[in-house]
Amino acid sequence: MNFLRRRLSDSSFVANLPNGYMTDLQRPDSSTSSPASPAMERRHPQPLAASFSSPGSSLFSSFSSAMKQTSQAPSGLMEPPGPSTPVVQRPRILLVIDDAHTDWAKYFHGKKVNGEVEIRVEQAEFSELNLAAYVTGGCMVDMQVMRNGTKVVRSFKPDFILVRQHAYSMALGEDYRSLVIGLQYGGLPAVNSLYSVYNFCSKPWVFSQLIKIFHSLGPEKFPLVEQTFFPNHKPMVSVLFYSAYLCDLEQPNVYVLGLFEWSRWARGLLPDHQGSKEEP
Repeated sequence: MNFLRRRLSDSSFVANLPNGYMTDLQRPDSSTSSPASPAMERRHPQPLAASFSSPGSSLFSSFSSAMKQTSQAPSGLMEPPGPSTPVVQRPRILLVIDDAHTDWAKYFHGKKVNGEVEIRVEQAEFSELNLAAYVTGGCMVDMQVMRNGTKVVRSFKPDFILVRQHAYSMALGEDYRSLVIGLQYGGLPAVNSLYSVYNFCSKPWVFSQLIKIFHSLGPEKFPLVEQTFFPNHKPMVSVLFYSAYLCDLEQPNVYVLGLFEWSRWARGLLPDHQGSKEEP
């Protein structure tokens, strides 16, 4: 121990020691040490502050700030929103196929779908319409009408349709079944079924549906006028001549009026008059 005291008391030996070595050796034990001086307390927190400046701590602080911003974002959404601008929906277009004798626009004036969407009426006849139907694009209608002496040409995409005109007539150039097919092809919803519109283009087809009801309910509940259908005029000739022959046997001096005479008159075989005529 005396040797150590002498060596430690030697100034040259102490000068050759690393910095702080003697300070650590001379530091008293924590169990018996006296309270640290205020100067030492001010020096010790500096390494702690430096430890927080490491890359790991900076990453954590960045993550914490990001989490703080995320947590504050919902609070901003909870704030009462300001007055929003009302969304104006486009009016729904109703295509009415009818002549000009009925003004359908006045019946739908001021009416709205679900109380929100206005209804715009476009009215025209079958002869004033043309269209193009697509699988995914719906139906595009071209309309050429006369309004107060002015020709109006317009193209639009109707949302639904109301048919108030026959799509087929025996008159020349009045077969509009292709337009009905185009409306059905484009998937356009109709107020009255397009199936019924197309079926009513053929009166024998409609009568065949009545025959089904006649056989289902019976003649007492559903009486039906008896008719005969011929696909063309050829089978009518033999049947009509046979009917006329039977009538001539009963009344040989009277021209029989009926379908036979009408058909002969239509072909120019009888004079243009009706009634019975006795032979001289």
